[in-house]
Amino acid sequence: MAPTIRLSNGAELPAFGLGTWKSKPGEVRDAVLEAIRAGYRHVDCAWIYGNEPEVGAALTELIDGGEVARDDVWITSKLWNDRHAPEDVEPALRETLAHLGLRHLDLYLMHWPVALNKGVMVPRAAEEMRSLEDVPLTETWSAMEGLVDAGLCRTIGVSNFSATKLGEVLDAARIPPAMNQVEMHPYLAQNDLLAYCRERDVAVTAYSPLGSRDRPKSMKAEAEPVLLEDPAVGEVAAKHAASPAQVLIAWALRRGTVVIPKSVNAERIRQNLAATELTLDDDDMATIAALDRHRRYVDGAFWALEGSSYSVAGLWDE
Repeated sequence: MAPTIRLSNGAELPAFGLGTWKSKPGEVRDAVLEAIRAGYRHVDCAWIYGNEPEVGAALTELIDGGEVARDDVWITSKLWNDRHAPEDVEPALRETLAHLGLRHLDLYLMHWPVALNKGVMVPRAAEEMRSLEDVPLTETWSAMEGLVDAGLCRTIGVSNFSATKLGEVLDAARIPPAMNQVEMHPYLAQNDLLAYCRERDVAVTAYSPLGSRDRPKSMKAEAEPVLLEDPAVGEVAAKHAASPAQVLIAWALRRGTVVIPKSVNAERIRQNLAATELTLDDDDMATIAALDRHRRYVDGAFWALEGSSYSVAGLWDE
């Protein structure tokens, strides 16, 4: 059984879940069916992934068929950047709920600390973006708090937030963010951010925990390091008769983070779940700790459009 994480509002979520970023329509429905039937009880979604209706079809089949109760499955989704204006937040969540066939979410996150003009999915020019002075994160957050008041989601949080931006929201919040979902793996251990989140009672979800080899080509660099092929990870895997992917998942769980590996392959879905039974020892953790190189696979450069108020350094406050 995967461990659970208790959030600041008292809710408990499974620390292991199924990621659905890059899961194509036509594949994700079967992946969700396979995962829940295998024993997963946490599915991570987002409006921008474009596959929530298929995730919803799988959930409806499972819940209506009596295979799983709604309250036994943790469902997360995310507010896209073009809906940061306070009046757009609730309609955005209601659209996601309609796609997923649900009456409420367990967790709703602000996907990025970036604001876009309404209707813009991916900006091509600075004119399609709005500055955070124009749409402050705290104003969007206040509208997120209203979603909890309305019973549309149990818990709210953020994604891709630096400690600085998270602190800005925490200091102004009536309902504090319970989660920060960020890229996190041995090449990007984010030790300082993890420590800050612990200090402020904010749980952390690690996305791209396996190094995101299947992300879009536009996000890739020439000759970039491949985490799953790292010799040190392979050495730990051999020691435990496990796969490198299982070691990376076990590493994330041992650190007390939530982890959401994505797969649409039935065998790998089950292998990933089996990683929740793998316990790494202190020597393993020390070996893996030495790999940290502050290497982002999702660096946010796609927001740093010429003439906009966004930069990569400003996004991560580094």
